[in-house]
Amino acid sequence: MGSADYRIESSHPIGGRLWPAAGAQQYVVKDRALAVALAAKSFTTPGEEIRVVHVPTGEIVFRKAPNPDGQGDWSGEA
Repeated sequence: MGSADYRIESSHPIGGRLWPAAGAQQYVVKDRALAVALAAKSFTTPGEEIRVVHVPTGEIVFRKAPNPDGQGDWSGEA
C-alpha cells in the first residue's frame, strides 16, 4: 500500500472542526480509521454525501449519507 491509501471525498467542499483542508473536496490519509473518523465528523452542502475510498481498489469503505431534512451535521449543527 502507498502513503495515501484512503481518500475522503465529496462533490462539494467539506468542512468541520477536524477537517485539515478548509474548503477542499478531498483529502488523502494513510490510516483507514482516521479517514472514517474525519469523514464522520465532517459536513458538506445539504443533500450531498461524504465518502471514504480505498485508493488502490476504488472501493467505498464508508459513506456518510446526506440527512434528508437538511439538519444536523449537514447544516453545520451538532
